Amino acid sequence: MNKFLKLLPALALVLAAAFAVAFSFPKTQTSLYGKAGTTWYDVTETEPDDDTYVCDVNSNHNCLFDAPNDLANPISTEMGKIFVVQNESRLVIVEP
Repeated sequence: MNKFLKLLPALALVLAAAFAVAFSFPKTQTSLYGKAGTTWYDVTETEPDDDTYVCDVNSNHNCLFDAPNDLANPISTEMGKIFVVQNESRLVIVEP
């Protein structure tokens, strides 16, 4: 009986770890879209640089959104910036 009681904390730790893994939610990636003029671009897996797009400072616009339509929510880290296409051939155009 003493042997079982000594193993009880280890068993509880293993059980807690199993529950933590089993009931944790996977991290979902937010889709990212930018709008230049009337054209929407999917930039979810595109790094901003001089050969794709940049978010330039402009207090009256937003750079990236969570959907490709005019009702989309702006991504908070890119508010106050404007989406500027550097090389359209390296971007994916989407239909709203």
